[in-house]
Amino acid sequence: MAYPAGYKYTKDHEWIELNGDRGKVGITDYAQQQLGDVVFLELPEVGAKLTAGQSFGTIESVKAVSELYAPVSGEVVDVNAALKQKPEAVNTDPHTSWMVVIKLADPTETSSLLDASTYEAAIK
Repeated sequence: MAYPAGYKYTKDHEWIELNGDRGKVGITDYAQQQLGDVVFLELPEVGAKLTAGQSFGTIESVKAVSELYAPVSGEVVDVNAALKQKPEAVNTDPHTSWMVVIKLADPTETSSLLDASTYEAAIK
C-alpha cells in the first residue's frame, strides 16, 4: 500500500494530514498490519490537551493493546465517533480512518515528522 505523500508520519506509526492549523490523525497501514484485527479504540474527548509524543488513547486488537501517540501538541477539536462503533475500519482503510482532529499549538512541530518516502524507508 502506498503511503499518502501529503501526510506526515511519526516513528510510532501515526500519520497526520495537515489542513491549516488542524490535523487529522490516524495510524499507518504498517501499524494495522502489525496489530492484526482491531476490536476497540479508546480515544480522548473533544477539548483534551495533547503534547507531541504523549499517549492520547489506546488501540486494541486480538493480539495486543497499543498506545496511540500524538504527532503534535494541541487541542482535540473532533473525534471520529463512527470509528468507535466500527474500529475494524482501521484495518480496511487505515489512511482514511482518522481518529482525532488536533488544533496545532505550534505548527513548526511538524518539521520533525517524517515524509512518506522517509517513513517507507524506515519500515522496510
